[in-house]
Amino acid sequence: MRGGHWGFWLRLAVVVLKPLLTLFTKRDWRGRDNMPRSGPAIFAVNHIGHIDPLVMAHFVYDCRRRPQFLAKASMWKVPGFRWVLNGTGQIPVYRGTADAADALRDAVAAMERGDTVILYPEGTTTRDPDMWPMRAKTGVARLALTTGVPVIPIAQWGAQDLYHPQRHKWRLRPRTRVWVWAGPPIDLSPWTNQPLTAEALRGATTLMMTTIRDQLAEIRGEQPPAESYVRQDRDAPDRDRKPDKKPEVKK
Repeated sequence: MRGGHWGFWLRLAVVVLKPLLTLFTKRDWRGRDNMPRSGPAIFAVNHIGHIDPLVMAHFVYDCRRRPQFLAKASMWKVPGFRWVLNGTGQIPVYRGTADAADALRDAVAAMERGDTVILYPEGTTTRDPDMWPMRAKTGVARLALTTGVPVIPIAQWGAQDLYHPQRHKWRLRPRTRVWVWAGPPIDLSPWTNQPLTAEALRGATTLMMTTIRDQLAEIRGEQPPAESYVRQDRDAPDRDRKPDKKPEVKK
């Protein structure tokens, strides 16, 4: 298994969770050839519910990489949970930090070690009524452009049928179909070696999310919305801006 040391907690998670996931899901894994077999990478994925991290971890494990998520640093303050997070190699992000780059310092260190990280650009489960990806935060673009590592866009669907985050309903049935499709690395060359301005970060982020959205549309067999849903709360600093459309990349 590539991608770092596998300690007790990760091995325990595999022993306990993989048989359950195998029982309750019927998996449609595609694009595994796009997942790098070694070296650092960012796996950028849409967030549809509270169960989908388990599905994503299963997919990444089946691709022979270590599942490591970027998670809120506050989770490390939960009694007892800190051991599990550290033991499984999860990576904290320090939200509310004055220096935006400092918020991602542990993620940058992981990239320098050759690790991979699973990252939800939306920052939380989608609030879109039809569960399309929301307008994302720019942290994934900052991490990618700072480190220069490839970003693999991943679309997932189906985990919400096990537990629907908007209806708060469980539906644990064997062989529930779940899809995880990985695309080729996103071309971020228009923003490479350029200043990390707000415009550059937003442009790179929008390209990532429209790529993921289009992959999700293929899974669902539906037409995606032309504009991304914007989360309307105090945690969304861009709430007064117009939703994103696919960026025009200069050739």
